[in-house]
Amino acid sequence: MSSARALPAQETAYPVLGAISAAHFLNDMMQSLILAMYPLLKGGFNLSFAQIGLITFTFQATASLLQPLVGLYTDRHPKPYSLMFGMCCTFIGLLLLATADSYPMLLLAAALVGSGSSVFHPESSRVARMASGGKFGLAQSVFQVGGNAGTALGPLLTALIVMPNGQGSVAWFSLAALLAIFLLWQVGRWYSHQQASGQLKAKLHHGATETGLPRGKVIGSIAVLLTLIFSKYFYMASLTSYFTFYLMHKFDVSAQTAQIHLFLFLFAVAAGTLIGGPVGDRIGRKRVIWFSILGVAPFTLAMPHVGLAATTVLSLIIGVILASAFSAIIVYAQELLPGRVGLVAGMFFGFSFGMGAVGAALLGKLADLRGIEYVYQLCAFLPLLGLLTVFLPDLRRRH
Repeated sequence: MSSARALPAQETAYPVLGAISAAHFLNDMMQSLILAMYPLLKGGFNLSFAQIGLITFTFQATASLLQPLVGLYTDRHPKPYSLMFGMCCTFIGLLLLATADSYPMLLLAAALVGSGSSVFHPESSRVARMASGGKFGLAQSVFQVGGNAGTALGPLLTALIVMPNGQGSVAWFSLAALLAIFLLWQVGRWYSHQQASGQLKAKLHHGATETGLPRGKVIGSIAVLLTLIFSKYFYMASLTSYFTFYLMHKFDVSAQTAQIHLFLFLFAVAAGTLIGGPVGDRIGRKRVIWFSILGVAPFTLAMPHVGLAATTVLSLIIGVILASAFSAIIVYAQELLPGRVGLVAGMFFGFSFGMGAVGAALLGKLADLRGIEYVYQLCAFLPLLGLLTVFLPDLRRRH
């Protein structure tokens, strides 16, 4: 990390981006264990789909409600070592998940992991912008792809390690939390150095200018972006929480085979995330948002009506296209609200987690009432909300 300390504001601090992306990888890999363990927990604790949805709701609601508050506070009072604190919450949550013997204990473990996420994401997004050197889309994508890759790996590790060895084997993953704590201590040292040397404000505000848009237009644009986040993460909740059950029910595949299909989908999400940011730097965020949200609709509409092989292919296409939007949306919102990096990151990460939480809970209840296939037929229409992108102002002049 020391090699990045003397970098001027306009240079990209790749060692820092690499460290924060690696920490994001470990963080989201650990978090995805909860989602990937659902078939094991459902059988072991005799849970309904609604109870499965409540676990996701608890995890994602604790993450979402605190994130904007954390971001708003740290915009005014930067806390370089707060990232370590968040990871310690995740560490404790994982150990509790490994030893939980009741449903309330599972909910408490999920809440602790979610609380760790609420600190990690807004502050990590701030570090990514500080280290970007003006390549904001690239920095967000590098940061995001670490998380998406970790999320993708979680189901695979669950299939290979947790499913054969049981719930207690989750404790081994606490070693990943210890590694992440070490990385975030190093990032905190770099962050603290920027603060002490007076470079923090320059790096956070590098390239940030007022848009000149009326206040009402800015508020309306933020509302459109949040609606797009709603459509993206409600649909994503149907896949991350219930895709394994859908495949097992419709195509009669094993739980381990379904986990591998989920891994492939999440790997496609990671690839799409890496693509979206740099492309947005080059051609404009709005174009990427158009393509990502609305462009995925034909594939989501087709997926409930095809066989297993086509479902696999369509899920990969959906993952790549849908994921390309998030980095573009974050940077676009930061450009709408210059100087509010933490607030924007906290608001959008928090809202995305919140929509995933509400989506998981509601879709779980719907699956109990109408069946898992009905959930996918209904959610297929959500990307059509991408038509609202037409109301976003064009900020390409700033790229």
